[in-house]
Amino acid sequence: MSIAPPAAAPPQPDEDHHLERASRSRRSRFTRHVLLCLVGAVMMYPLLWMVSSSLKPSRIIFTDLSLWPAEWEPGNYPDGWFALEQPFSVYLVNSLVIVVLSILGNLISCSLAAYGFARLKFTGRKLFFALMLGTMMLPGHVLLVPQYIVFAKLDWINTYYPLLVPNFLATNAFYIFLMVQFMRSLPRELDEAARIDGCGPFRTFWSVIMPLCMPAFATTAIFTFISVWNEFFGPLIYLTDSELYTVPLALRQFVDSEGQSQWGQMFAMSFLSLAPVIGFFIAGQKYLVKGIATTGLK
Repeated sequence: MSIAPPAAAPPQPDEDHHLERASRSRRSRFTRHVLLCLVGAVMMYPLLWMVSSSLKPSRIIFTDLSLWPAEWEPGNYPDGWFALEQPFSVYLVNSLVIVVLSILGNLISCSLAAYGFARLKFTGRKLFFALMLGTMMLPGHVLLVPQYIVFAKLDWINTYYPLLVPNFLATNAFYIFLMVQFMRSLPRELDEAARIDGCGPFRTFWSVIMPLCMPAFATTAIFTFISVWNEFFGPLIYLTDSELYTVPLALRQFVDSEGQSQWGQMFAMSFLSLAPVIGFFIAGQKYLVKGIATTGLK
């Protein structure tokens, strides 16, 4: 005589609610992923269109809007490389030199200024910090004429000094504020322990604070790289010799006011000029996210 297995107990109300909530959560995640993919495709379209245009003849770039070229012109890359007065490698090297020195200047000067505001006590610290933050609301174009006069008196026109020296003088209040907020999140006990071991302020900064601020340094480096690499107005004002031109100025030379613009070659060189920015961002992305996420915590 066989014994029938006991019937499964009906699901309890709490279990039904849990299953329904898990199903809604999966549908919600799927919907969010679809929306993010659609938004990402829209944001990627200009970049994809530029890459496609760099492989088209100039005469059909603005008539053929498809991402797959109807006619191929891969010669835009070698032609664009040697189309200007100097090979495009000259402009890439010029921009790279300015970017590297600007990053070095911002990291040194802004970190020292931030350390003073965040960890040292001195008379007028809050007032000076407020004045420093106030400079962030001052448009850069307001300072253009007096700065140009000063640099002209120093005979720095047509040199890289106007583009580099301010970075070594902690003139960017945003980077100082970013590092100040990060340094304030570090425990004060670190300074007290370093002081007990006989470290002065600079030794404490160099041996204790600076190694812990690498996420903030990486964030500053990435922001500096992107802003300086794409800077057009400063080099346009101070540089007159084509041998000193940066990448944005070189790309501007492809556009002719008389209608003879070399669009295909310009898009080809534009795509090549984006490669260092994308590579540097990907390499430091995890530090960028960590630096922004921890800035402001206390």
